[in-house]
Amino acid sequence: MNAEELNPFVIAQRQCDVAARYLPELEPGVFEFLKRPDKLITVEFPIATSSGEVHNFVGYRAVHSRARGPGKGGIRYHPDVTPDEVRALASWMTWKCAVVGIPFGGAKGGVVCDPKQLSERDLQHITRRFISELGDNIGPATDIPAPDVGTNARTMALVYDTYEVMHRGQNNLGVVTGKPIHIGGSLGRDKATARGGLLVTQRALSRGVLSDATSCDGLSVAIQGFGNSGGHAATLFHEAGARIVALSDSRGAVHNPHGIDPALAHEHKNDTGALAGLAGCTDITNEDLLALSCDLLIPAALENQLRGDNADAVQARLILELANGPTTPGADTVFRAKDICVLPDILANAGGVTVSYYEWVQNNRNEQWDEEDVNARLERIMTKATDGVIDKHAEVNGSLEVLTARREELGHDGDPLEPIDLRTAAFIVAVDRVAQVTLERGIWP
Repeated sequence: MNAEELNPFVIAQRQCDVAARYLPELEPGVFEFLKRPDKLITVEFPIATSSGEVHNFVGYRAVHSRARGPGKGGIRYHPDVTPDEVRALASWMTWKCAVVGIPFGGAKGGVVCDPKQLSERDLQHITRRFISELGDNIGPATDIPAPDVGTNARTMALVYDTYEVMHRGQNNLGVVTGKPIHIGGSLGRDKATARGGLLVTQRALSRGVLSDATSCDGLSVAIQGFGNSGGHAATLFHEAGARIVALSDSRGAVHNPHGIDPALAHEHKNDTGALAGLAGCTDITNEDLLALSCDLLIPAALENQLRGDNADAVQARLILELANGPTTPGADTVFRAKDICVLPDILANAGGVTVSYYEWVQNNRNEQWDEEDVNARLERIMTKATDGVIDKHAEVNGSLEVLTARREELGHDGDPLEPIDLRTAAFIVAVDRVAQVTLERGIWP
C-alpha cells in the first residue's frame, strides 16, 4: 500500500479538483487561476536573542486570493511551518470566507520557530522584525493577519504597534484582528471559532445529520487539542448539555466516560502545564482519543490528524473540524464508507474569521459592539452558511445524472459523478462564489 500524500497544499488542490467536477460550466482556465495562490513572500532575518546569541529565522506570508476582498488569515509560530503549509492554509481561508459570505480573500503566514523554547522578549523581537520585513504587503485594505497556532492577542498587539509606527497619521487598527479589547479587539473574538463550531453543530443536528439527535444535549464529545479553540469548545459544548469524555494537549490526553468538567481541566492545566494527571481521569494517548467511542469527535489541533492509516479506528458518529485540514482525503474515503458525517473545516471553524471581520468593521467605523450583538450576528451567519452547505449537498446529490450529462455535453470526461459529502458541498459553494466574482470583475488586462 502506497503512503498517503500528506502535503497540505496538494490536499487543498485535490479538494478543489473534486469540487470543480460538479461545476461543469466553470471554465478550466479560470479554475486553474482560482486554485493557485496569488503570491508567496519569504523573508529571512536575524534576532539577537535573550541568551546573547544571534539566531536567524525564516517567515512566510501567502496570499491566495483577493477577488472578494483583502487577504485574511492568521500568523502561526511553529517549528513545522513550511511554504506549502501556508499556501494550503491561505487557500482554505479563501474558501472559508466564501462559504460564510464575508468580503475577504485568503492569506496565511508563519515563522519557523518553537515559541515554547523562546523567551517573551525573543517572541516580541521576532514579531516586530517579521512585520517590518513584510512592510506594505500587509495593510487594512490589503492583507489582514490574525492569531493562529503559537500566537495570541498579545502578538497581534505587537503586529498593530509595529505597523502603526511605520504608518503614522492614519487609522491602522484594521491591519490586524484578534487584538486585545482595549486596543480595538472585538468582544466575543476569543471564543468565536469554538462558538461558530457549536452553532454549526447545532444547526446540522437540527437538519438531521444524526438520525437520533437534534441537539447537543446528552452527546458524548472527545476534543483533540486544548488550546484556544479546543479549550473554549469544551466549555461551550459542556454548557450546551454535552458530556465531554476526553481532552488532549501536546503532551497527551485524559479520558473519563462519565464526563470531564472543563473548568477543572482548565484549572489543572494552568497549575501543572498539562492535562495529564487530571483527577478522575485516565491518562491516554492522542491516538487513543481519536479512536474512542463517542458521538462527536472534535479535532482542534493541527493538520493531518485523521488519515487513511488511522481513520478506520475512529468510532465517532460525527466529526467537527475546528482545526484546519485535520482530515486527509484518505480518511474522508473511510468516513464515507463508515457513514461518519464530517462537518468540514471551511464551514466548521469559520466563526473565527467571521468575528475577525466584525472586528475589522468596528475598527474602520471606530465603534465597539456589545458581545450579545456580536454573538447574534455570528449565529445568523453560521446558521445561514450551514443551511447553504446542507442544501447544496442535497441539490447536487439529487442531480448527479444531469450534471454528468452536462459534463459530457461540454466535452469534459463523462464518467458518472459520485455522491458527494459535506466537504465537497462546501467547496462547491465556495469555488462557485469566488468564480462568479472573478468573472464579474473581468480577467485583467
